Amino acid sequence: MKSGRLLLLIMIITVLVTGVVAAQDETVLVIGHAESTDSLDPARGYTQTKDIIDHVTYENLVTFPQADASEILPMLATDWTISEDGLTYTFNLRGDAVFSDGSPVTADDVAFSVNRLKYVQGSPSFLAADIASVTADDADTVSFTLTQINPAFLANLANTAFGVVNADVVRENGGSDAEDAATADTAEAYLNGTSAGSGPYLLESWEPQVETVLVRNPNFYGDAPYFDRIIITNIPEAATQKVALESGEIDLALDLTSDQIAPLEGNPAISIYRGPGNIVHFLLMNEDPDIGGPVSDPLVQRAIRLALDYEGYQALWGGVQPGSITFVGNAYAFTPEQGVKRNLDEARALLAQAGYADGFDITLEYPIFTFQGVNMETNAQKIQADLAEVGINVTLSPAELQVALENYRTGAEGFGYWFWGPDILDAIDMLAFLPGGKVADERALWTPDRADAALNDLVARARVATDPAEREEVFTALQASMQENSPFAPFIQPDVQTAFRSDIEGYVWHPQWLLDVALLSRSM
Repeated sequence: MKSGRLLLLIMIITVLVTGVVAAQDETVLVIGHAESTDSLDPARGYTQTKDIIDHVTYENLVTFPQADASEILPMLATDWTISEDGLTYTFNLRGDAVFSDGSPVTADDVAFSVNRLKYVQGSPSFLAADIASVTADDADTVSFTLTQINPAFLANLANTAFGVVNADVVRENGGSDAEDAATADTAEAYLNGTSAGSGPYLLESWEPQVETVLVRNPNFYGDAPYFDRIIITNIPEAATQKVALESGEIDLALDLTSDQIAPLEGNPAISIYRGPGNIVHFLLMNEDPDIGGPVSDPLVQRAIRLALDYEGYQALWGGVQPGSITFVGNAYAFTPEQGVKRNLDEARALLAQAGYADGFDITLEYPIFTFQGVNMETNAQKIQADLAEVGINVTLSPAELQVALENYRTGAEGFGYWFWGPDILDAIDMLAFLPGGKVADERALWTPDRADAALNDLVARARVATDPAEREEVFTALQASMQENSPFAPFIQPDVQTAFRSDIEGYVWHPQWLLDVALLSRSM
């Protein structure tokens, strides 16, 4: 008996020691982030934190390159065809993809996922609004029929909202793709606690505003990611993220401001990434003379674009000067070299031509807000100084965000300063700033009746053009036109700034999902 008990004790100790060693051998990455998760259900969540997580727990039919949104690449689909009328897209699926439970990814799963997205009426459901039907033609082929031509359809499909879920598992946990899914679907709670996708990671747990934990998917059919476990811990304050990074408590800090980044320069234990984000800061000039006054004049609008000190804003925030309202790095976007160049003499001449040789007085409205480390008050003061050089006397009128938004959204703002991040990573997103688009019509009052026929024709072509050559032609023409005549003055696309421990490799910022944790590793 004693020898048997001794043997049992030895076995228990061996198991415990083995478990400890295994835990010690586990590769773990800890990320500090100001969490903004609303839901981890692909059909319901629509925040940047959700994108980080769902990008590696689910897969889409198509995706973007690792570093930008310049083209559409296959993911779960191997290839696709588009009908001559531009309304039907047919995708062939790869045959080796499996979900985390080992079951194959089929066309039925794709159809279920898309219909569920459309009918649950969550925040991202608008992305599926143009889909009339989606059908599994067979196990490996799925077809979409659109209600109207949508040149951004493939870019929409790359959004994490179109992540393909395991239909059987989601149905078993309350999911529905029926037309009454808005009330019938109860799978969100399940998907907030675990994932049902085919990505390289699984969601192990999510404690809102505290911590999200991802673990490696043992059934992932592709190359296994480096880290066994990813911990995303909620650290709202940039200063706290900085301290945690310096102490080694976290490996990567996603939300540092310029003030927090600067002291890290020269620290050999810390690496810093800087690169242009996808947020464009711009001035809005109301087209209605009763509201905009002098800035409703196209000559004055162009003069203001010429008066801005673009290099000065870059010195403040890094980044690039956007060539147009669409961010540098998006398909067909103007490069910084194609941007407006400062020319004070020409600006003064245009003001004189418009009848303002002695300048004029104007009030600039903007919110009291700091976004991604960029302080809008600092920019407003610089705008004031820039325009003073050509005789435009600007009175600054800051307001709390919600108060400022009211004037902006209702078109009551004469001269305003705002920023824009794309809803769709496609050139078509810029149509929001052209006659017929939401920002142009509702906020700048630049409606089709205030635009010339040639511009309206270009906009109409852009809405339906699908051929890449034609799209490049029309979006190039629209950007060139807006530099000459539009009520907007884009002036800075600031840097994204991230810091991480120097042994972390593979960091790449992305305009859609911000960070692909599956690309990261640790040097030996």
